[in-house]
Amino acid sequence: MMLGSLLVMVLAAGEPAAELTKYEVKTLALQVPSEWQQSEADGTQRFDDPTGDAYLLLDVGAVQTAGMKPQKCLEKILAAMGSEQGGWKQLKLGKAPAARRVDSDTTPDGAESVQTVTYVGCDGKTTWSLVFHMDAKKKDRFETLAEKVAGSVAYAKSSARKGK
Repeated sequence: MMLGSLLVMVLAAGEPAAELTKYEVKTLALQVPSEWQQSEADGTQRFDDPTGDAYLLLDVGAVQTAGMKPQKCLEKILAAMGSEQGGWKQLKLGKAPAARRVDSDTTPDGAESVQTVTYVGCDGKTTWSLVFHMDAKKKDRFETLAEKVAGSVAYAKSSARKGK
């Protein structure tokens, strides 16, 4: 348990990205912490921090409408995720439009508090979402890591055209 905490502190301190490992899902690549345990359920990739204080979920899909502009695609994702609630900050990840939102939740008894950082993006062909859940008391350690993982997002170059 101590080693996992130490690893996260080292990552959060801005040490070289050697602690992150490239991971590819469909047409998306990103860097995830080497120590985190990967699993999959219903097409969603899950990576768990060994301390149990955080995990991330990754979903990658394909745009259903051919030739959609990346910004229009992002707008559709945000509308589907409740953009009217606000809180989305637009940015660029993997050289394509993306957005980030931070939410905090507390259990009814106030005993536990969770922070969720959600990233979504689209390059006109691939859609994705990256959701980080972390113990709010440990957010200082994990927020920087969440930014590093999201910042590592890259779209794979498709060498051959699929389909008709």
